[in-house]
Amino acid sequence: MQANQSKKRKIIVTAGLPYANGSIHIGHLVEYIQTDIFVRYHKLVGNDCVYICGDDTHGTPIMISARNAGITPEELINKVHAEHSKDFADFYVGFDNFHTTHCDENRQFSEYIYSKMKEKGLISETQIEQLYCEHDKMFLPDRFIKGSCPKCKAADQYGDSCDSCSATYAVTEVLEPYCSLCKNKPVIKKSTHYFFQLSKMTDKLRGWIGEGHLQPEVANKLGEWFTDGLRDWDISRDAPYFGFNIPGSDNKFFYVWLDAPVGYMASLKNWALKNGRTFEEMWQDKDSEIYHFIGKDILYFHTLFWPAMLMTADFKTPDKVFVHGMLKVDNEKMSKSKGTFINAKTYLKYLNPEYLRYYYASKLGAGIEDINLSLKDFLYKVNSELVGNITNIASRVSGMLNKSFAGVIGAMDEEGSALYDKCVSAAPQIADFYEQREFAQAVSAVIKLADDVNKYVDNKKPWALLKENAEDCHKVLSSVLNCFKTFMIYLKPVLPKYTADAEELLNVKDLRWHDIAAPLQNHKINEFKPLAVRIEQEKLDLMVVESKESQKTFKAETKAAEKTAGAGTTSKKTGESPVEGVIDISQITIEDFHKVDLRIGKIIEAKDVDGADKLLQLTVSVGGTVKNIFAGIKSHYKKEDLNDKLVVVVNNLKARKMKFGMSEGMVIAASAGDKMTLLTPMSPIEDGAKIS
Repeated sequence: MQANQSKKRKIIVTAGLPYANGSIHIGHLVEYIQTDIFVRYHKLVGNDCVYICGDDTHGTPIMISARNAGITPEELINKVHAEHSKDFADFYVGFDNFHTTHCDENRQFSEYIYSKMKEKGLISETQIEQLYCEHDKMFLPDRFIKGSCPKCKAADQYGDSCDSCSATYAVTEVLEPYCSLCKNKPVIKKSTHYFFQLSKMTDKLRGWIGEGHLQPEVANKLGEWFTDGLRDWDISRDAPYFGFNIPGSDNKFFYVWLDAPVGYMASLKNWALKNGRTFEEMWQDKDSEIYHFIGKDILYFHTLFWPAMLMTADFKTPDKVFVHGMLKVDNEKMSKSKGTFINAKTYLKYLNPEYLRYYYASKLGAGIEDINLSLKDFLYKVNSELVGNITNIASRVSGMLNKSFAGVIGAMDEEGSALYDKCVSAAPQIADFYEQREFAQAVSAVIKLADDVNKYVDNKKPWALLKENAEDCHKVLSSVLNCFKTFMIYLKPVLPKYTADAEELLNVKDLRWHDIAAPLQNHKINEFKPLAVRIEQEKLDLMVVESKESQKTFKAETKAAEKTAGAGTTSKKTGESPVEGVIDISQITIEDFHKVDLRIGKIIEAKDVDGADKLLQLTVSVGGTVKNIFAGIKSHYKKEDLNDKLVVVVNNLKARKMKFGMSEGMVIAASAGDKMTLLTPMSPIEDGAKIS
């Protein structure tokens, strides 16, 4: 049975490139699992479908992270690439090629596209004003500048866009800007930059958007940007920068957002070379279909800049850009303090990866609304639907078939055959749900059919029927397992490992969509093994607890810190520097002093630290920002006496990983012999007040 198609289709599918500067978390996985389900469906029905992705590896954050780690950017991105590859594989995200933007293919494509921009007169050189950090000696990229949005005035927004009102703007428009690295106010400096004249592409982009490549709500949003007028795009960055040097320049580099989407093409070319294909026969074929899955946070780049780049270089533009919403957990943004910012590795310690795939599929539709992961609903859906309904079908009848009928599926009875026909007849609708990315409706349709099958079992009572009429019992069991087989085909895009185990039970190999209408008859199955087990509430609770930032376990040792006044505490004895990185006050200049950001902090809570005799764990509010600080003051203060106490905090001290958690600052104490006292203001003052 074919899924609403007359011929084999050639399909290229991409997901947004994960940035090579952090771990994969459950928010990321929404996109990659959604895309994977779409790809697996198309492969299941027999289409020539390729899933392309790779790490996004360029930019200042990579350079700075590598510098802080004492390694080269290349070493950092190679390490992260291996980590990302494993995380995706562990969640059965089946990329056909997971490449990197730091590769020859990407450099060649980027330089070619840039040459076409110049050839068509779409590159201009303009002297611009940029924000420059005197402390860090560098021009600040958009995401290293924070301040208030110039449109809605929301505080703590990035330098290129506002999370609150979705406005985009130039970094020089940000109100009250500060460097996110050192918190200092940047200065304005001039530099010559290269601009892609996006404004000249307005008519072509309007035409492309009007051809139905985007969801209606996305197209409407783009209409607002056209009303304001498209701005020319700065595609260059000044050294120091980790990326590709712009041809013909000495110290200019391609902005990461120029070569990042080009990574789709680079990864496809790399795949083609390894598989006896060519980039041209895939991407440039007029009959090929190109689909991008992206989050709404990178909408502007993929629906304006990217198609404009492709048009300029005469490459095929995407047929569809599918935009999805962000993940919320229990209707709130993912939170480290609440333990709902869950990394892939942490999840895998406690739960089956396919449970998350199933839950996401049960929630995903074709719109751009945010997806809510309700932990309570997650437990219910897995335990009730996947285990209690789908898995229950196989477990109820396979053992009886093996024990009483040598494990052989035979003929179906009249009612069972009608039920099987009902399951088969759902194929076109379920196929359409997958095609339209209405995965929640596909899952719901299967669950409703499974409900019917379980009711059929309850009504027929094969355990009782076996004693009365073995032949009828055999027909019932055979009917149920044939229905179960159709469910496995329907759910194969969602649950690849689960359905592979079910295929082992059914003693079939690699079920395909065209197998839906072919019942198993005179066919021997294997012994039943559990396909899924119920989630225990305790495991969910432990996962959340481990994900809380204050309770993470790190590899860093803290022996040196505990030998001094304690990690997160500095003694003010003249001339002493008990903790590495603390300035010797007898030898500093006024410029050195200004580097230390001293603030008033308010202790919200003080707790004991398991395994540390000298430490207390302090939760400190500094101007509304909550910091976790480990301080070696336990022998001098009772934790209950510290609540609401005002203290002096070194606010810009680099966070330090300890085996007990992350220490994000330092409280100041004075000591003489065995005595120690925390420095506190003489009069009440609001926390966050600057000491100068």
